[in-house]
Amino acid sequence: GDDDQSIYGWRGAEIGNILKFESDFPGAKVVRLEKNYRSTGNILAAASGLIAHNDGRLGKTLWTDGDEGAPVTVRAVWDGEEEARLIGERIESLHGKGHRLDQIAILVRTGFQTREFEERFITLGLPYRVVGGPRFYERREIRDAMAYLRVIHQPDDDLAFERIVNVPKRGIGQATLQAIHHLARAQGVAMLVAAGRLVETDELKPQARRSLGGLIEDFARWRALADTTPHPELAEIVLDESGYTEMWQREKTPDAPGRLDNLQEMVQAMAEFDTLDAFLEHVSLVMENVETKGTDMVNLMTLHSAKGLEFDTVFLPGWEEGLFPHQRALDESGLAGLEEERRLAYVGLTRAKQHAEISFAANRRIHNQWQSAVPSRFVEELPPDRIEAINELAAGSGAGQGLGEGTTLYAPRQRGYRRDGVVIDEMVYEKNDANFDYAVGARVFHKKFGYGTVTQIDGDKLSIDFDHTGEKKVLDSFVQPA
Repeated sequence: GDDDQSIYGWRGAEIGNILKFESDFPGAKVVRLEKNYRSTGNILAAASGLIAHNDGRLGKTLWTDGDEGAPVTVRAVWDGEEEARLIGERIESLHGKGHRLDQIAILVRTGFQTREFEERFITLGLPYRVVGGPRFYERREIRDAMAYLRVIHQPDDDLAFERIVNVPKRGIGQATLQAIHHLARAQGVAMLVAAGRLVETDELKPQARRSLGGLIEDFARWRALADTTPHPELAEIVLDESGYTEMWQREKTPDAPGRLDNLQEMVQAMAEFDTLDAFLEHVSLVMENVETKGTDMVNLMTLHSAKGLEFDTVFLPGWEEGLFPHQRALDESGLAGLEEERRLAYVGLTRAKQHAEISFAANRRIHNQWQSAVPSRFVEELPPDRIEAINELAAGSGAGQGLGEGTTLYAPRQRGYRRDGVVIDEMVYEKNDANFDYAVGARVFHKKFGYGTVTQIDGDKLSIDFDHTGEKKVLDSFVQPA
């Protein structure tokens, strides 16, 4: 086994089985398979330098007699949309030079990250496949949420109504559905209309009649709200009041948190459209973009799904604290969770044979809220002599030039690597006031989150309990003394 690639702790995998093997079986011979036949020297060195920060490992030094290759690219971007745009442009450029699309992979930490890339690739006309799961709008929870919205927008959509009439479970069984179907066909009306007429009779059992009547009233109320409520807010109301969000919150399966993330990502996507009608039409067009089997396509998948695979070029977006390493892993498993996340980063890097490109955003919209993103500690842990830093914030979008008056996110400084700030080759986080030392308990002001109190300090990363928005992690360069 490979102690540096144990990434399935949430499925019950126990890295201790490898770490304790020699003590459990005295006299066993350990053979380190350190020669790598896949990746270039720079990729191996970057991955080895990163994983060396783990304490729970036996230790090995990967090497290759192949080329050193290009350095690992580390790219700073303004937000997730910019990240998807730049990666799309890079893929188009590579493809134009003869690079096969099926030898390109985008590896994300969580499933909801695929949406922005899917939307971008459809716009560009780039064929892609989602490996290890369905495309974003084909996922069960998204189809269910869309069904609610379609019934609100178009009450005669029988397929949508039938999909969610008992989701979450309301005690509406097959017998009730058959009765609705029968009346709808007999009277030539939509199922929702037929259901409304049935609840006014004694045809149904009392429990089914109450549940169905309550759902019909809900749809009438939501439809009235649609005229005055922004459609993203309407979606959140529907998901909460229908009990659909609570259904997944109560679910204890490993994929339930990811489904909740996907629902929030859908709400975020809705905000990009002027009306609910425009959003539903967009999704219909996206769903018509059917994957063609056997064609040359970009691979889009989670890091967990990528284990055992290899590609010429690998893009690794979203290297930010809270996203990667994922906050849930840190909260639930502490140091063990952090080390598993680092192993996941190691696996992602070593999927690349020729080129690896890491990116992180200064801002990330998560759960439909903009957050100032702190770059992943894994970025800081990469060996500086094995990476090439590209600062899109300074050279690219105008929005990236700063985060408010007097606040610069990045500024060039001498080449080198510093651990008291995050210097990546020629990039560094500059503080607003280099002479101000923040302390736990200090009052600070953030232009987006307002006033708050510092609760924890980790280098230049502050945990702040904001008065109105709760606990956030930000760089100290984002705040000033209150």
